Amino acid sequence: MSLKDKMFDRGRKVATSPAMMRFISDDRVMKAAEGVMDARGRFAAAWDILKNGHGLPNIDPALDDHPSDNGVNGHTNGHKNGHAKNGHKNGNGVRVAISGGVPVKGSDDLGESMKERASLASIGGRDVFEKAYKFTAADNARKMGMYPFFRPLDFNDGPEAEIDGKRVVMFGSNNYLGLTTHPKVREAAQAAIDRFGTSMTGSRLVNGSMKLHEEFEEKLAAWFGTEAALVFTTGYQVNIASLSALLSNKSSVAVIDRNVHASLYDGVRLGQAAGARMVRYRHNDAKSLDDRLSKLEDSEGALVITDGVFSAEGEIAHLDEIVPVVKKHGARLFVDDAHALGVIGPEGKGTAAHFGLMDQVDLVGGTFSKSLASIGGWLVGERKVLDYIRHFAPSFMFAASAAPPSVAAAMAAFDMMLEEPWRIAKLRENFTYMKTELEK
Repeated sequence: MSLKDKMFDRGRKVATSPAMMRFISDDRVMKAAEGVMDARGRFAAAWDILKNGHGLPNIDPALDDHPSDNGVNGHTNGHKNGHAKNGHKNGNGVRVAISGGVPVKGSDDLGESMKERASLASIGGRDVFEKAYKFTAADNARKMGMYPFFRPLDFNDGPEAEIDGKRVVMFGSNNYLGLTTHPKVREAAQAAIDRFGTSMTGSRLVNGSMKLHEEFEEKLAAWFGTEAALVFTTGYQVNIASLSALLSNKSSVAVIDRNVHASLYDGVRLGQAAGARMVRYRHNDAKSLDDRLSKLEDSEGALVITDGVFSAEGEIAHLDEIVPVVKKHGARLFVDDAHALGVIGPEGKGTAAHFGLMDQVDLVGGTFSKSLASIGGWLVGERKVLDYIRHFAPSFMFAASAAPPSVAAAMAAFDMMLEEPWRIAKLRENFTYMKTELEK
């Protein structure tokens, strides 16, 4: 029986998904693969819910008239969060945590339809809490013992974790290079605490900047070959800050792939509050993008926004097709490479580098919370543009800076990524193996 048949019910077609890219560069993950085969029921249930448009709560009912092309809300990642209730044992007696172990459609479950969510979120009246009191799906799922989210880990060493006292293999992590528990990364974080303390207790604008921030910014800019880099407190903040600063008036238009991450949508919403407008183009479709851009007014300036690697599908943006369209219309391009850094491109440099287009993309941003084993964010581009963002983005100016141990850990992981290229090679070997087997 093929790997695909073992993991899914007969007749289920397997699409490219993050699961194929989320295998830590560690042989233990591959050895645990046989344990996943017995979990086909859970995978099938998760696949049903994804296919029918279910996932994590959609916080924006306004998006419901523009569903994602693949039937999943464009900025939800229901399939990569949570785990099967108790997991399934592999041949070594280790339980396997299944990403996306969510209840089956049809019961009073957490997977409410997008229409039901919109109805719930639109409840008005004198009490703004009323909608919260009427939200019962999570409680119902808990009573049924099928609630898969917010499960605390007792222990995590990368490829393995412990949940409720049970040892599991972690297939849902973003720890792409397996560096979160590496001694060198831990030592760097501890050294930063010894030197700077646990926090700068202030914003970058006033008293929260430190030499460590600037040192990492210089490293990132040099590596990417850009004029400058900027370090943020979180990856989410990168997108909110950058987009809100750039989409600042009525002549600004965000032309956005429908399937981008929630943080990009939130950044655009802040721009809309300042008068900017949003136009969506079909997922990863350069012709649709061309059509949207051709309909803009001459007085409007467009910022095209896309993920580099889409977190909900594991799909790579067609930058080789998108960049020429952006240039044709004189627009600017912002790429969120959160899931691309350390995964694709030469040295793990990301999507633009993967296509040899690093000098053709205006802004590239991402997070430290995946390949770089920490928390925080980064943005690279022209010096003048980044300087504008640092002075005009309230969510950057008035937020506490990235903590010393977080920055030090990310910088140590960054150095290790470059010093130990076998990690990226192993990651690619693992997800190529899984993709090949699933397609049989």
